[in-house]
Amino acid sequence: MNNTEFYDRLGVSKNASQDEIKKAYRKLSKKYHPDINKEPGAEEKYKEVQEAYETLSDEQKRAAYDQYGAAGANGGFGGGAGGFSGFDGSSFGGFEDIFSSFFGGGGASRNPNAPRQGDDLQYRVNLKFEEAIFGTDKEIKYNREATCHTCHGSGAKPGTSPITCSRCHGSGVINVDTQTPLGMMRRQVTCDVCHGRGQEIKDPCQTCHGTGHEKQAHSVHVKIPAGVESGQQIRLAGQGEAGFNDGPYGDLFVIINVLKSDKFERDGSTIYYNMNINFVQAALGDTVEVPTVHGNVELAIPAGTQTGKTFRLRGKGAPRLRGNGQGDQHVTVNVVTPTKLNDAQKEALQDFAKASGMNPVHPKKKGFFDKVKDAFDEK
Repeated sequence: MNNTEFYDRLGVSKNASQDEIKKAYRKLSKKYHPDINKEPGAEEKYKEVQEAYETLSDEQKRAAYDQYGAAGANGGFGGGAGGFSGFDGSSFGGFEDIFSSFFGGGGASRNPNAPRQGDDLQYRVNLKFEEAIFGTDKEIKYNREATCHTCHGSGAKPGTSPITCSRCHGSGVINVDTQTPLGMMRRQVTCDVCHGRGQEIKDPCQTCHGTGHEKQAHSVHVKIPAGVESGQQIRLAGQGEAGFNDGPYGDLFVIINVLKSDKFERDGSTIYYNMNINFVQAALGDTVEVPTVHGNVELAIPAGTQTGKTFRLRGKGAPRLRGNGQGDQHVTVNVVTPTKLNDAQKEALQDFAKASGMNPVHPKKKGFFDKVKDAFDEK
């Protein structure tokens, strides 16, 4: 594997910013998510996108990947995701840990107290066929992690404040020395006192127990635009889960699922409708009423229409989502042959056959069992 493959998976350049990487990841993860995309290979694509993002969204892993490829991002050459392993079975972690082992220090780590945006959420909403055509307003309700209303996200009991961790001095990590056959090796691990937060909470908030978050039953109105289709999504900024260290809320992605109609089929802005006509209408022509999502309209059936003929009703389809007018409705007619004829109808058809120069028609005469069956069918 070369050291550009992860960028190619996300469709970004090697010089892409973290914002560009995050946007590309969000777009592709929604596209290939197994709950949304049921096509073969989608789940594998989703895993590849996840792997690429996990590396490129971490500045340290990204730097190692740019220099050494996937082996560098995973913490070693041939060591797998777990990094290098010592002779005593201990893990030495990634490249930062390796450099620390030999030179007694490491690269700059992230500030554990820096504001971080909360997680994004997804919500699937079902729409009736007509609601997707014309648009609608929906109120959706869901549970999310919200900023604790008691401590306002600090995690500390009101009247108190978190203090800098006495063990890691606010860095969120500590150095651990391990004796190996190669000598003393040093690696960085998450602080066991503050668990990576860089701060200690001596008196936790009684509502959130020190997390700074609490479960919240939340509702929000979402405007569904006219012309949406299944699989499309609407982003509601700030309606996801609470951030950390005064960071902003994440976003809510509303996934559209359009229910089937008992009359119509749809492909984009085009609507399809099948209509039955009898053979007299097909032969002589007629004007019929056709249902559309915009109401009934008249359609002229020309004389001599064959079954399977399709007519176009301009502007009677779905709105185009980008605001470029309306699509069309296609009406396909099916000529229905009657299954039962009375004597007058039979005689008329025989006369029609003679007038057309056709050979005389000799229908099969019904036997006793056929007559019995017809008698039961009439009841």
